[in-house]
Amino acid sequence: MIRDFFTKDERKKPMKQIMEQLIQQIPLDSYAGAMIGVEKESLRIRRDGYISHAPHPYILGSSLTHPCITTDFSEALLELVTPPCTSSRDALAFLADTETFVHQQLPDEYLWPASMPCLLRGEEDIPIAHYGTSNLGKMKTIYRRGLAHRYGKTMQVIAGTHFNFSFPANLLTALQLAEKQPASLTEYSNQKYMALIRNVQRFGWLNLYFFGASPAICQSFVEDKPGNLGHFDQNTYYHPFATSLRMSEIGYTNNSNHSDIEVSYDSLEDYIKTLGDIVNTPYPSYESISNKSSHEPQQLNSNLLQIENEYYTTVRPKQIPQENESLFKSLEQRGIRYVELRSLDINPFSPTGLESSQLHFLELFMHYCLLKNSPNINPHEADTIRDNHNLVALEGRDPQLHLNRDSSNIKMRQWAQEVLNEIQPIATALDKAHDTLRYSRSLTKYNAMLSDSKLTPSARILAEMQQHKESFTEFSMRKAMQHSDHYQAKKLSDRRFKYYESLSRKSHRQQQQIETSDNTKALIDRLVLNSVTV
Repeated sequence: MIRDFFTKDERKKPMKQIMEQLIQQIPLDSYAGAMIGVEKESLRIRRDGYISHAPHPYILGSSLTHPCITTDFSEALLELVTPPCTSSRDALAFLADTETFVHQQLPDEYLWPASMPCLLRGEEDIPIAHYGTSNLGKMKTIYRRGLAHRYGKTMQVIAGTHFNFSFPANLLTALQLAEKQPASLTEYSNQKYMALIRNVQRFGWLNLYFFGASPAICQSFVEDKPGNLGHFDQNTYYHPFATSLRMSEIGYTNNSNHSDIEVSYDSLEDYIKTLGDIVNTPYPSYESISNKSSHEPQQLNSNLLQIENEYYTTVRPKQIPQENESLFKSLEQRGIRYVELRSLDINPFSPTGLESSQLHFLELFMHYCLLKNSPNINPHEADTIRDNHNLVALEGRDPQLHLNRDSSNIKMRQWAQEVLNEIQPIATALDKAHDTLRYSRSLTKYNAMLSDSKLTPSARILAEMQQHKESFTEFSMRKAMQHSDHYQAKKLSDRRFKYYESLSRKSHRQQQQIETSDNTKALIDRLVLNSVTV
């Protein structure tokens, strides 16, 4: 933390200067070795724009066991996952190859290119994901039934992209030496990652402004018009200054159902304890779900959260659980391996839903949140963070928008400019470390976007809808067809095509092995305890 590096007088200097001094203490080669992964959710849709009712295509492999092509809440909600990569460029290239393979196996369907859902005919129109006849597969479906009862199916088919990031051990070691911290590297890393997570929450509204791409929604998404939205046309609701309705109060959240969920990010131990307490706390209102007359279980349990992954937050600490090991246990045993940023909308202007400049900026943002001082978040600041996020999600492009910083109002654009100025030395350092100009160019792009909100994805979406005189659905269908044409025209090398074919075959064999040698207790324990599998 900055207070460990500098005296009281030094901390009175401009923050950019403080950041420059801090970075000078880190050897450039310490930046090498970061790992990056991305995940992208996409609804499969029919040619008429409605959600697909077809099962997960067999040729794409088993959604239960495939390492990079699976499903989320719905059978129609694909989730494409890259492995950890050594660069943003490699992660994006892997995602593009996966998208190519998937598109070319969907002759009668498109992938919806937006975060807010396609045309829906009510809750019953949304098929819950199915994972086969094993106990593990059945329990994954039961978990999703519980989500449907608790929050509604419609909210569960909101899609997004996730950015997974871990720092190189050399960088954390260099920081530890500079701070003269005697803790073990694992303990120190946990402290720094939790500090980073607190700062991601504090400054996450910046990503909503730059990457928010859901300023409008289809009328079929809601039964009644939300009070803070207007009519773009007879089929579309919108807000003229919105950046990300997905991340607003009408989007994906736990908070609308009850206010009993409050997780501490003071330390990894506090995070595990507070979230664990919530997962194990009975919630009487959910008991009626379990009592519904049905021959199939309707939820895993009637607690506040069925499992830890049900808690929706913009960023999570992650570790890869070993077999039959809970996520909590894996974090306790081996600490935080990476963080998962979950607040990113799908960019409909890019076939992959992400852009390389965006990933480079997110790398800068993660380094900024690591290096900047990060005190604990008290209840008042937690409320302020939620309010700031919601304001930028709903009104982020309003040039007069003010946010709350340290109990006083500040113009959002002024605050954002200060943050970008403080990030500049990090961009310079990463450029030197990787012998590139990509980081500085990325920062230049988003500086321009801050100066001119018309360059943001959310503004471009509304501008195109206005230009083409089209609804949100018509805009999204046009992009879906463009992306499909893009991927149909691409050709995977024989080696890459065979790679995806082999993954699909292997995943089906793995599912068959699970179903053939089903051990009820072991698999149920693995599901209930291991949130990665759900």
